[in-house]
Amino acid sequence: MHILFLTDTPARTERLTRSLNHLGTCLIIDVLDPDGCPSEIDPTDVRAVVTDVALARSEGIAGVRRYLDVVRVAKTPLLCLLQDASPRARAQTVALRATQVLSGNHLVERLALALNGTPLTETVRPAPTLKTGVAGAQACLTAMLDLGRAGEALEPAVVSAGAAYIENALRATDVRTWLEVVWQFDDATHQHCLLVAGLAAGFAQTLGLARSDCERLTQAALLHDVGKSQIPLAILNKPGRLDEAERQVMQTHPLVGYQMLRGHGYADEMLAVVRSHHEFLDGSGYPDKLEGRAIPDLVRLVTICDIYGALIERRPYKAPVEPARAYTILAGMEGKVDRELLRAFKPIAVSAGTADLRTSA
Repeated sequence: MHILFLTDTPARTERLTRSLNHLGTCLIIDVLDPDGCPSEIDPTDVRAVVTDVALARSEGIAGVRRYLDVVRVAKTPLLCLLQDASPRARAQTVALRATQVLSGNHLVERLALALNGTPLTETVRPAPTLKTGVAGAQACLTAMLDLGRAGEALEPAVVSAGAAYIENALRATDVRTWLEVVWQFDDATHQHCLLVAGLAAGFAQTLGLARSDCERLTQAALLHDVGKSQIPLAILNKPGRLDEAERQVMQTHPLVGYQMLRGHGYADEMLAVVRSHHEFLDGSGYPDKLEGRAIPDLVRLVTICDIYGALIERRPYKAPVEPARAYTILAGMEGKVDRELLRAFKPIAVSAGTADLRTSA
């Protein structure tokens, strides 16, 4: 059986495989070759797949996926070699559902051991630091939005990895510091999603939720606007306020996101957050005009973070609302948001209030 190498640099991979021929026949495929034909490879004759591709580059990732869709069956190991161990590259290994992730020194020896059946583990566990958390979360979010724009399935593992970066970072720092960093992002969708997810992670920890529940809330917050990946960029990135027609298109994102994720392994509570985070308790929200008890608690939590985040973020057409004032506005939404959860959110608003939003002006 073959060991299939998917590469964007055949010469490098050829040098690598010279030391591996004793393990079996190595078949090298250039994923950037436009004439390559995945269907010519017999999946039953593939012992393992190894990627030797720059996973931070979209063209390489697209080429790998084109082959994996054909040649990888359920139990075929996938080993990803990281030439670049950046958070973005690591996020892609999660999206590809890699069996092993290998990087660093003695790569040939480590690969040989893995192919020979020796257990090796190099999991994508984010270190609990602010720098790693922001970079890793942004990389996972970028992967999520790229998959959405391409119309490809978004694996739950990508969302889980992104949320883990955020949740761990918020255990090592505080909401104020998280906001000050995320506030510098130019892309409005990235800024908003990471800001809301950071607020949610801090909120969950303030509530004293179990670790699994903290992760669940953070995942839901990171995922909530995934439908925006299919909104036209001219609307999504418009520097001014949306007109009525554009606003109606924008308001399709909850249903678009729900349809994107349904049937791909997401729990009903996650799907509810994506679909219903713009619903209000009084029935005045969208898309389903839900009221009261029809809106689950997890949705209510994310909705508070979402509204607050939208108030304090800066857009070209508006200055950020000062955090204390933002909480006052949120508290004035009587009958629309959960009163008890809003009271519990106040410590987060107080913490955010010490953030230096002037750095974004």
